[in-house]
Order: sequence, then C-alpha cells, then structure tokens
Amino acid sequence: MVELFIFFEQIYRILFLLIPVLVSVAMIVWLDRRVWAFVQKRRGPNVVGPFGLFQTLADALKYIFKEIIIPASSNKVIFILAPIVTMTLALIAWAVIPFSETFVLADINVGILYLFAVSSLGVYGIIMGGWASNSKYPFLGAIRSAAQMVSYEVSIGVIIINVLLCVGSLNLSDIVLAQKDLWFVIPLFPMFIIFFISALAETNRPPFDLPEAEAELVAGYQTEYSGMMYAMFWLGEYANILLMCAMGSILFLGGWLSPIDLFPFNVIPAPIWLILKILFLFILFALIKAIVPRYRYDQLMKLGWKIFLPFSLIYVVLTASFLMYFDLLPGN
Repeated sequence: MVELFIFFEQIYRILFLLIPVLVSVAMIVWLDRRVWAFVQKRRGPNVVGPFGLFQTLADALKYIFKEIIIPASSNKVIFILAPIVTMTLALIAWAVIPFSETFVLADINVGILYLFAVSSLGVYGIIMGGWASNSKYPFLGAIRSAAQMVSYEVSIGVIIINVLLCVGSLNLSDIVLAQKDLWFVIPLFPMFIIFFISALAETNRPPFDLPEAEAELVAGYQTEYSGMMYAMFWLGEYANILLMCAMGSILFLGGWLSPIDLFPFNVIPAPIWLILKILFLFILFALIKAIVPRYRYDQLMKLGWKIFLPFSLIYVVLTASFLMYFDLLPGN
C-alpha cells in the first residue's frame, strides 16, 4: 500500500511539472510571434482569444485533426518514432531543473551531467526523422543538424567547466546557491555570451536554423512530416529552447535567487524569479530571430570550431589560474 502511495505521489509530481511546461510552450510560441511582429511593425496573432492568446491552441487543434501522411518509401517505424524521441527527450530534461531550494523533481548530484547528456541525445530524433523519410531534403537537413549540434555541444561543455570550477559541485541547486553573493554572469560574462549563442545553434534557432532552411531545404528534416507528428517536433523544439533558457538562468543568472534581497523584491516567490529570467532570455531568442540574418554553413562551423572552442578553452585556463592564485577553489 505504501509503495502504491509513493507511486501515485511521483506521478502527481511529474504531472505537476510537465503540464505547466507544456502550457508554457504554447504561450512562448505566442510570445515569439508577437515579438517578431513587433519588430516588423505588424500586429501578429490577435484574433483568436484576447490579444490572440488562444492562437496556439487553435493551431494545436488544427494539427490534431490533420491527416498524418507517411511516405510509402520511408522506414515507417523509425519515421514514427523520431518525433516521439525528440519530444520525450525535451521533456524529461526538466526533471532536474530546480525552481527553488525545495521544489525540484529529482535533486541528483550530477544534475548538470544529466542535462548535458539528455540535450546531446536530442540530435538522434532529428537524424532518425531525416534518414527515415528517405528523401533528399530531410536527409541533408539531418546531416546539417548533427554536425551543428555536435559542434556547439563541445563549446557548451567547456563553458560549463568554468562554472563547475567556481562551484565544485555538479548539483544544480548547489550551483544556484553558490551565486548568493555574486551571479556568475559578472565574472564569466564572455562565457555567458558564448553559451547564449551556442544555445541558439544547439536548438536550431535563427540565425543558425540551417537544418530547416526553407530557402534551400524546403523544411529540412521536417519536410515529410504532417499533422500531430510535425507538431511533436515543434513542441520538442520549443521545450528545448525553454530548457536552454533555464540552463542559462541557473548557470549564470542566479536561478531562483532574487537580484536584491531587500524589501520589496524578496516578497516575490523564488520560482517566479527563475521564470522571469527564463522569459527574459527567451525574449532575447525571439529578438535575434527577427533581427539577425541567417549564417552560411561554413560561417557557422568556423564560429564554433575556430572562435568559440579556443576562446572557451583559454577562459577555462584563466578561471582555474585565478581561483588557484587567490586560493578560491571550492573545498580549500
């Protein structure tokens, strides 16, 4: 009986986390379109519901009732599994995100490694979809995505080492608590900028949306998908974007910590601070989508391997040297 109670308690906690994440995905799609419209001086979605808030819901209903077409020459099993893998990996990563000191689904000691591992696996859903479609454009998009995501994961991994040197722990809650006196965005500002740009490439966002470049590849790895299967790719993509914003907030912006511990700022609950920081980073994502033109593929690879990676490695050496010289390494 006790085991059954624990089981249902865990299911409740999982749903308590996943449902708000899915609702947030729907809302940020609306926000993304509104920001893009604002930059281009047009209205954006404003008809379905107040201020167009239900436009994403209307789009979701449209995808649900659309016919799912599976190409006759495709590998049908892998074709169907690809969007499921993409969406599942995007959602399970949220298990280790701490919204406050006590509100985290799985407070594991290697949370940052778990996040890095799950986000790295996301490329498999895209490769599976591109290859299983048995079509040139999806296959080219999948190859581009694999090269792009692997390239920028290397830089993100080196950037995370800078943070871990300052904290001495892989636990995400410890990383947040280590920023009580000083957010890491100040001493590690260059790393924050590189992390943010690498997150754009990791999530295939403009100006690095080359795996689905409509001018060259129609829709890239999503070309042969329709209906709810296409929507699952779309949900996974935006859930990954939110996850990267959450990682940036936790690693550099103090997570749930308030910027000022004095009244009246401390009356705002801790999870709200994290949500506000995620929202701030997402608005930057949306602005860049509307402002910055798409990179060429050779420029994308050059930026990752010849600029970001060497600079990140040099910064790791500088960070470690500074901490050792001033005897600031954690545990000393």
